[in-house]
Amino acid sequence: MKKQVLFIQGAGAGAYEEDNLLAESLQHALGADYDVNFPQMPDEDNAPYELWKRTIEKQLLAMQKPVVLVGHSAGGSYLAKILTEVDFKEYVAGVSLISAPCWGGEGWLYDGYEELELPATAASRVPADAKIFLYHSRDDETVPFTHLALYAKLFTQATVRALAEGGHQVNNDLTVVADDILSEIEWR
Repeated sequence: MKKQVLFIQGAGAGAYEEDNLLAESLQHALGADYDVNFPQMPDEDNAPYELWKRTIEKQLLAMQKPVVLVGHSAGGSYLAKILTEVDFKEYVAGVSLISAPCWGGEGWLYDGYEELELPATAASRVPADAKIFLYHSRDDETVPFTHLALYAKLFTQATVRALAEGGHQVNNDLTVVADDILSEIEWR
């Protein structure tokens, strides 16, 4: 049976199409023993949190467990928030957040996005045995590189990967993410 990965796209017009290159890169780097599920999220232009949350929960519950969650940009911040609200202990073996904006506090402060702010107890709400990885390129012009440190402060158990370059789309190459999944995730 193939190992399961759920990849959640970023938000904005054309995000699914852009992030498809990331999903394909991840699938290629992981190989035939893995299945990267890349559902198109509804209303990607507006990315309403509750609608995305329901869609992600439905996808996750329909998949064979355990699952590794991978989120790019807004998809990463949505996954982080969902994990603080829903108990997926028996489902999640790992979490990879790529170029994710951190909302509230020292991160982004936009009207209507307060619901995405993570609680100070975020780290304790993620499944204890799930590996967490944080990736961000220093030259990301969409989400400031400083957001990586904000996530690292919240998820002190995370492995942090500060990438020298790659921009917001990480040069459409998720080999570093695949390497961590292949070498660090314990499939129980």
